[in-house]
Amino acid sequence: MGITAEQIKTLAQDCGFELAGIAAAGPHEDFARFEEWRAAGNAGEMKYLTDGRGDLRADPRNLLPEAKTMVCVGKLYNTGEPGTNPNPERGWISRYAWGRDYHEIVRTALEGLVRRIEQVHAEPFEWRICVDTAPLLERSYARSAGLGWIGKNSCLINQQRGSWFFLGELLLSIPLAPDAPPPDRCGTCRRCIDACPTAAIVTNERGGWTLDARLCISYLTIEKRGDVPPELTRMMSNHVFGCDICQDVCPWNGHAPVTSDENFAAQAPSVWLEELAGLTADGFREVFRRSPVWRTKYEGFLRNVATAMGNSSDAGMMGALEKLAQHPSEVVARAASRAMELLAKSAWPANCQVDRRDAI
Repeated sequence: MGITAEQIKTLAQDCGFELAGIAAAGPHEDFARFEEWRAAGNAGEMKYLTDGRGDLRADPRNLLPEAKTMVCVGKLYNTGEPGTNPNPERGWISRYAWGRDYHEIVRTALEGLVRRIEQVHAEPFEWRICVDTAPLLERSYARSAGLGWIGKNSCLINQQRGSWFFLGELLLSIPLAPDAPPPDRCGTCRRCIDACPTAAIVTNERGGWTLDARLCISYLTIEKRGDVPPELTRMMSNHVFGCDICQDVCPWNGHAPVTSDENFAAQAPSVWLEELAGLTADGFREVFRRSPVWRTKYEGFLRNVATAMGNSSDAGMMGALEKLAQHPSEVVARAASRAMELLAKSAWPANCQVDRRDAI
């Protein structure tokens, strides 16, 4: 006798996943919306969404031809630390990047799930693990698997646990009965829409809400290469990697549970900008090599740090910016020069400077 859907969900919980559900491994109706989204240019410079890799999202069987079932899982990463730090002297790092790189954590747990399924299922089966980088409409399938609904901010939201989850998928050749999607419970709430500094949550052709990545602070600090549009730099505040504002203000995260996984323990949610500005390439590697922050690369990270320093209104940042303006990377040097110009216009007078470190 083969394994059942309920057994798999129980095994997934035993492997450390707080959410688990079953979806059919076939084409999803949301692919048409994805096509509209990228055709509108909302993907920005993320070519992996607009080229042939994006086309693969039409059917998960492009990844595993024998697939009949998709096991969708969610791993909580909320640490219970405070939300976005308003101190402009510190660079803010998105909550999901406070600990170790989640890709290896989720993949290892899914590998453990495969081994447990093999112990229970009586027959051989084909499988494939997918974590974030695989060309899947993972939030759409997670919704179909009953893990939550997709909010106006494009995050998957679970009614009992909020949205602080990493998603992963296990494609199986084992046929299983799928779960049902939950109702959308965002209602008339628009806190995420109103709180977004860059107005990145926009209406789509269907009259709903979607994300214009080109305006999103997470995109600008992580995916965007080269120069950040000057009209957006001021709105980036002290963010140097990612942004959590739309999740911080979400009512469904008001009582979100806290993870017990030490891999996601907060190491450095915010760091003094002057300290970050002084990182060498080797120093950046040493600090962030096993962190999601590594994705932004050294040049992009220093560009973000320079931008945050320009937004600080702290004249004490000028010395560090002068050094960055001499950086061999033209992108970093330009960002530092623009930050110096902004800082010169907005910095507090020298006799008004206060050391706010004691206030944090």
